[in-house]
Amino acid sequence: MSVISSIINFVLHLDLHLAELVEKTGSVSYVVIFLIIFMETGLVVTPFLPGDSLLFGLGAIAATGVFNIWVLYLILILAAVTGDSVNYWIGKRIGPKAYESKSRFLNKNNLDKAHRFYEKHGGKAIIISRFVPVVRSFAPFIAGIAGMDYREFLSFNLIGGVAWISLFLWAGYLFGNIPFVKQNFDLVIILIVIVSLIPVLIEYLKSRSENKSALPPKE
Repeated sequence: MSVISSIINFVLHLDLHLAELVEKTGSVSYVVIFLIIFMETGLVVTPFLPGDSLLFGLGAIAATGVFNIWVLYLILILAAVTGDSVNYWIGKRIGPKAYESKSRFLNKNNLDKAHRFYEKHGGKAIIISRFVPVVRSFAPFIAGIAGMDYREFLSFNLIGGVAWISLFLWAGYLFGNIPFVKQNFDLVIILIVIVSLIPVLIEYLKSRSENKSALPPKE
């Protein structure tokens, strides 16, 4: 429980924690930031790491001159794109084993469906998933397992990565230090998290509705 509390505290007070990070580590903070974004997008076991909120906070801090915004921008894009690529290749690597698995979640029929889905909607799925917490940690992994062509994946990975970093980083840079935003930074971060989760809720409700409509009528 203390770990969860620490993560929540870190996310809600990003402006303070980022300032402390820079003060303690100096230029090494760029490496730490790279690793956080890389792990959040590149490893399915760390979807709990801050993403959207961190980017917004970094933009706000950069606007005060603590970070070089252009160096930060390039580092974050590199972290996002390489993270997704590593996640893809992890999925690709375990693909054959996944086909042999008897798990109901990783059986051959499900993987065949996933493959067909990515052939039809792969680009859209990879780009949109960038803006959905947790989902963006799994989308490239599933794309790898499903056998999506890497050149196609990489092109959409680049588009999604650049769009994601650009939106949140520059939003923080332009608006993060407006007095109202600065004084209510924790509320702004909560709002960003809520807005980011809306696509997940919509997809869940849509899926639930489709499942109900697919059920045979009661006699």
